[in-house]
Amino acid sequence: MMLSGNIWLWIGFNVFVLAMLALDLGVFHRKTHTVSIKEALTWSAVWIALALIFNAGIYIFSGPEPALQFFTGYLIEKSLSVDNIFVFVLLFTFFGVPAAYQHRVLFWGVLGALVMRGLMIALGAVLLDTFHWIIYLFGAFLIFTGVRMAFHKGEEVHPERNPLLKLVRRVVPVTKDYERDRFVVRQASQLMITPLLLVLLVVETTDLIFALDSIPAIFAVTQNTFLVYTSNVFAILGLRSLYFVFANTIGKFYYLKLGLAVILSYVGVKMVLADIYPIPTILSLAIIAVVLAIAIVASVIRARRLPEIDGETKEETVSTPIESSQGKP
Repeated sequence: MMLSGNIWLWIGFNVFVLAMLALDLGVFHRKTHTVSIKEALTWSAVWIALALIFNAGIYIFSGPEPALQFFTGYLIEKSLSVDNIFVFVLLFTFFGVPAAYQHRVLFWGVLGALVMRGLMIALGAVLLDTFHWIIYLFGAFLIFTGVRMAFHKGEEVHPERNPLLKLVRRVVPVTKDYERDRFVVRQASQLMITPLLLVLLVVETTDLIFALDSIPAIFAVTQNTFLVYTSNVFAILGLRSLYFVFANTIGKFYYLKLGLAVILSYVGVKMVLADIYPIPTILSLAIIAVVLAIAIVASVIRARRLPEIDGETKEETVSTPIESSQGKP
């Protein structure tokens, strides 16, 4: 089955995604509340299960190779999305977003990310189809990003320097405080945006920057646009739940960033060698899984041996947004 060329697959998949998002916001999260760890774990399990069921469907109707490509792409995007979580923690802390409103920001952030990434995937596919040599540029960029990530110490986020944020603040009136979970309000007959909308804009632009790494990385696994898009979407849909699961413990995964750096560098090399020595997808999956496992296990061992160091470092760099949000917008 030609996955990329079947328009009904595209329509059906996007209808399914929109239906799940509507169910999420309209039913399960209709009332603003702080997401518990139990609820986050449940939704994480749901999104992972749906991705695996979808993967099984690809295997049944299209064969093992497309299914393997989808799973490898999903694993890459899922692992890279964990790095997003730490940045979201810093953003929510910087803006002092109350825990009860964080899910709403992430929900609309995910919706915007789906649109932006869909456009970027379409553009990437056209470029690769028209200018095949651009695959070497993608590969070189991923290698550079991986090396930079490996040697970059610490995580610095400066939302106040975001050019979009500066522009919005200049041209649109902003309320002083949060107005519950609303993005736009009317005060004294004047339409104003709230700090929550500013947070959403920063989250969107931050995700766009992350997409510059993750989308070329999946093109290294497959150039089937349907597989690239669906693996991206499933990983993004589960990002909100992962945030609430790992937000309070992300600092303990000390070696995860190094593992992600190795993965990005590897897929970059895979792209550069694509026309010389195509690396089998099963080998790529094995390498990525082993690198992630080593990074996680090493982080857990380090956290157990040096709990006091990890605790002090975490407290100095960022406060926990789930338990308290005391910053000012």
